[in-house]
Amino acid sequence: MKKPKIEAEEQQPRKIIRADKAPTEGYSLVVDGHFKSHHDTVEAAEEAGMALKNRYQMLQVQVYDAATKTRSMIEWPAPV
Repeated sequence: MKKPKIEAEEQQPRKIIRADKAPTEGYSLVVDGHFKSHHDTVEAAEEAGMALKNRYQMLQVQVYDAATKTRSMIEWPAPV
C-alpha cells in the first residue's frame, strides 16, 4: 500500500545574514567581536543584549548600528 504524498506549502525564501559581514540595515548584537542576531529596533537589540549579559556576565556584548556604523557597549549591571 502506497502512502499518500504530503505536499508542503511553499516556504518563504529565507533572508540569509552572514555572520562575517557587517549588516547594512537595522541593529545587530556583537558578542565577543562576532555578529550574532539582527533586530529592527535599538530597543529590541539592547533587550536581547541585556538578557544575554544577565546570563553570561563575562561576554563582551555590543549593539551595532548599521546606519551610523557604530557600536555601543552593553554594561552590566544595567545603569539605574
